[in-house]
Amino acid sequence: MTDVFIDGKEGTTGLRIFERLGSRPDIHIIALPEEKRKDPDARKECIDAADIAFLCLPDAAARESVSLCGSTRTKIIDASTAHRTAPGWAYGFPELSPRHREAVETSRRIAVPGCHASGFISLVYPLVAGGIAAPDYPFACHSVTGYSGGGKKMIAEYEAANRPKEFDSPRQYGVGQAHKHLPEMQAVCGLSSAPAFDPIVADFYSGMCVSVPLFGRLLAKKMGVNDIKSYFAEYYASHNFVKVEEEMPSYIPANMLSGNDGMRIFVGGNDERILLVSVFDNLGKGASGAAVQCMNIALGLDERTSLSL
Repeated sequence: MTDVFIDGKEGTTGLRIFERLGSRPDIHIIALPEEKRKDPDARKECIDAADIAFLCLPDAAARESVSLCGSTRTKIIDASTAHRTAPGWAYGFPELSPRHREAVETSRRIAVPGCHASGFISLVYPLVAGGIAAPDYPFACHSVTGYSGGGKKMIAEYEAANRPKEFDSPRQYGVGQAHKHLPEMQAVCGLSSAPAFDPIVADFYSGMCVSVPLFGRLLAKKMGVNDIKSYFAEYYASHNFVKVEEEMPSYIPANMLSGNDGMRIFVGGNDERILLVSVFDNLGKGASGAAVQCMNIALGLDERTSLSL
């Protein structure tokens, strides 16, 4: 039996983790009374009693929880932004390389990737790792997400009966190019500069479509669209959660994988202008699903256990 504590179970990510684990016979959820939810001593007791502690908290609170941990056996899986580029933390995207999977298997500190970052990194990391794009390639990224990515406050705003009419339309945000996912997008991919990033929130609950356009003439290796597609298909061929599709459809809905914990990658365009697209659920492979996948790997279980593919 594995003892699990979810610090921040009341939030969207924490609730989804609880839903995936609540009925598992191999998991015991350590409960923290509501009145002690912000009590550091009570949280410390729960963290130290856990084999796995999920942190579903704002960054400052996540850092506090890590500082509270006094147990050498507790594995911490942090879903916040706080530790995604921190030394000593495994980056929880095991499909990127054998090194990333081994780090998730062995580390006691695992950072769950950000949702927008997951889509970008799934497309760009293989390009840089394979020498197809140089680290100084001028990457751009467009990302459309459902409103659940904004947490309880944004969900309430979108589902309010008297919401502003502007919520009926897709809305760009992060226009100052200072989005909190940019540091991990740059660092994990080994880029010399951050990409130009265009996040958009739209009027649907969950799902995400992340696009990265490429100019063939700027690639370090001269590869056409079919070469790129074959490369991605081979790169992710052995993985359960990331699949490369054979054809690029005419329309790619961002909610295509809502409720699913996997990711699909599409490659289209032509040899001059190539379009890479990653589709997944911002609450699945973009958050809670990725966290549970990391837990399964860290425990030596089938990574698909209690997840939907």
